[in-house]
Amino acid sequence: MTTRRSVLVTGATGQQGGAVARALLSRGHLVKALTRKPDSDVARRLASAGADIATGDLGDETSVRKAASSVDTMFLMGNSYEAGTEEETRQGIIAADAAKAAGVGHLIYSSVADADKKTGIPHFESKYLVEEHVVGLGIPYTISAPAAFMENVVAPWSIGGLRQGAHAFAMPPRRALQLVALADIGTFVASLVERREQVFGKRFDIAGDELSGEEQAQILSRAIGRQINYQEIPIAAARQQSEDAALMFEWFDRVGYDVDIAALQRDFPEVRWHSLADWAREFDWSVLDRTSSAG
Repeated sequence: MTTRRSVLVTGATGQQGGAVARALLSRGHLVKALTRKPDSDVARRLASAGADIATGDLGDETSVRKAASSVDTMFLMGNSYEAGTEEETRQGIIAADAAKAAGVGHLIYSSVADADKKTGIPHFESKYLVEEHVVGLGIPYTISAPAAFMENVVAPWSIGGLRQGAHAFAMPPRRALQLVALADIGTFVASLVERREQVFGKRFDIAGDELSGEEQAQILSRAIGRQINYQEIPIAAARQQSEDAALMFEWFDRVGYDVDIAALQRDFPEVRWHSLADWAREFDWSVLDRTSSAG
């Protein structure tokens, strides 16, 4: 029988943290959700699902330590897109120190696949600095390192093109990229929580599928029910938007993620490990018929 754990989930009102919180709640664990916005709709929905909402900020050691003082496990993640890479590292180190000070028995840090391989990508490097700090703390830890999210297909920067029939990405059409569904990240982290001592000191790169942009477009066409064509965004155009992102796309094309998906499925059979086709079949594509009032 699985031991019921109490888990502090940071980033719980975001995509990844929300997936982790929902997976833990569905498996009967106690969830404390750390958020700067306890009155937000997302926080209210988590509370309705059974989570205990705690107000705090990753950059505020006192609030994190207070929230972590009554749990036996903590899921820590940062957000470089929101905070910036330097601030993400600073906050991650502060929060990890707070976990140690609070006596948390298992710290699970969310990084990114291959961040430990000197990629030179700023938002990979910022996470790896936190990883190194976590490893050096001398407390039980596990690193969960996802590949690219399947949900990026419908992210704010993608959905406009998809409505016009284009799956646009800054990679050559036949270059494969590894992907993972947010739901699988949530279930995987719940498995780490439950396995506890078995995963102390380990780092896991995770993905559920590997497809080229053209293959992704074909899958999306079938799921949506209309033609979606792959459109390669020139690296120069991506660089105008973000140097960090451009460096990532260049690395995707030159090197790319190298998750052993077959081994992961064998070692963690309790995770569904969606293929992109699975994910696309289950997604509510009526979102494409809605127009954004934000423009």
